[in-house]
Amino acid sequence: MPTLNELANRVADELAAHPEELRVAVSRVGGARVIDCGGAVTGSLRAGLLMARACLADLADVTVVPSPLADIPGPAIQVHTDDPVRACLASQYAGWQVSVGKFFGMGSGPMRAAYAKEEVFHHIPGKEEPACAVGVIETRKHPTEEVVTSIVNKLPRSVEKLTLLVAPASSIAGNIQVVARSVETALHKLHELKFDVNQVVSGYGIAPLPPVTPDELAAIGRTNDAILYGSRVTLWVRADDELIEAVGPKVPSSSSKDHGALFAELFARYGDFYKIDPLLFSPAEVTFVNLKSGKCHTFGKVEPGLLRKSFFGE
Repeated sequence: MPTLNELANRVADELAAHPEELRVAVSRVGGARVIDCGGAVTGSLRAGLLMARACLADLADVTVVPSPLADIPGPAIQVHTDDPVRACLASQYAGWQVSVGKFFGMGSGPMRAAYAKEEVFHHIPGKEEPACAVGVIETRKHPTEEVVTSIVNKLPRSVEKLTLLVAPASSIAGNIQVVARSVETALHKLHELKFDVNQVVSGYGIAPLPPVTPDELAAIGRTNDAILYGSRVTLWVRADDELIEAVGPKVPSSSSKDHGALFAELFARYGDFYKIDPLLFSPAEVTFVNLKSGKCHTFGKVEPGLLRKSFFGE
């Protein structure tokens, strides 16, 4: 069976094989293959979908579909997976802060499963020692040799090849790969609530795709708002209904004290991403389909008015 990183590497190879068609750029930095999907290049919708698939270790389908919200025109990003824990928590979750000198970017992708030092890996499957590693970094800057060396030094010796996909949220591709995190935010929130995520057997999520803006802070705000106030997630689980009823109300973003404010407003208020209530980072609405009892439980709701304010300034 291929590793998470090997699966993602096949997707990265597809990106690298069609740079002109996908409007990406491939370079070598400190021995690593760097694929720019939206920093110094325009990027594309397909590059964004491939970037999201690589981030999920290609264990999920990611597609562009019409927005399900009547008040929010345009497309949405739909994700579904039958391996949600490995796809979302062992791979996609942005749990690696790549900070070297003046360089900073949020790191995600299956290279985290090779590093596997995060607390979450004590509770989930996915840790591996692959021959190749693939990471996704949300940044406009190209990683330097110093950055690449820092990442390589954290990976097991088994890794012979490293690929980094980079794009900011203010690009077509970066916009997509962030909004493709609806299911991931639900899984991570459940983990934070001490729910055994291994009881989740399948996941589906959809979130509206905001307009791309060159303003990086505004782009980060819109993509986060798309999840917090516009995403709907369905999880198929095997658990006791009493447990679902107890934890369910705490899962949506509405459970946070910061709910109701746009992400850009919260960032301006706190001045620091990490001071925002971590309980906010979750879907607007979550439905649990309990395979043990056949019952469905839905918590939270979407907020089209907040989305229109975020996306269109209305």
